[in-house]
Amino acid sequence: MTGFPPLFRLSRLASLAAAGLMLAGTATAPLAAQGYTYARTMTNDLGQCAAAKGPAVRIVVNGLKSSDGLLFVRAYPANSRDWLKSKRYVMRVDAKPQGGSTTVCVPLPAEGDYAIAVHHDINGNRKTDLSDGAGMSNNPGIKKVLGFIPRPPTVDKTRFTASGGVSRMSINLQYM
Repeated sequence: MTGFPPLFRLSRLASLAAAGLMLAGTATAPLAAQGYTYARTMTNDLGQCAAAKGPAVRIVVNGLKSSDGLLFVRAYPANSRDWLKSKRYVMRVDAKPQGGSTTVCVPLPAEGDYAIAVHHDINGNRKTDLSDGAGMSNNPGIKKVLGFIPRPPTVDKTRFTASGGVSRMSINLQYM
C-alpha cells in the first residue's frame, strides 16, 4: 500500500483519469475536427495549377508597386479562429514580385472554404510596415483606423469556395 488513506487514493486516481481524458480529448479532437496541417510553405510553382491538378487557386496579384522585396500569399481556412492568425494558414506561397502583376499558384489541402491574404513586403524585412502592400480574396477594402492604421476585413468578406480543380481569382493590392 502507499500509506495514503483509501479515499485519497480513489480521488487521486479519479483526478488522474479525468485529466488523462481531458488531455486525450484536446490532443485528438481539434486535429481530427480541423483536418489541416498548418504553416506549410513552398515557393511559387505554377505547375501546381496545371490542368488536372488541384485543388488549388491561381491568383493574379495586381497593383504591385515594384519588384522589390518579397511577396507572401497565404491561404487560411475560412473561419474566424484561423483568419490572419500567426502560423494558422494552411499554405504560404513565397514569390518574387514583378512590378505591375504576378501570378501565383496556391495548392490547397482539400475542397472547401478558404480566404486568401497577400502581403507585399516591399523592403524584404519580413515584417509588416506601413509602406507594404496588402490584398485579400474578393478584394474588400482595407479600412484604416485614425486614417493610417490598417484594419483587415472579416473572414466573411474574403471567403471563397475552392472546388477539386483549379480556381482562379484576381487580387488587387492596396498600399498605405
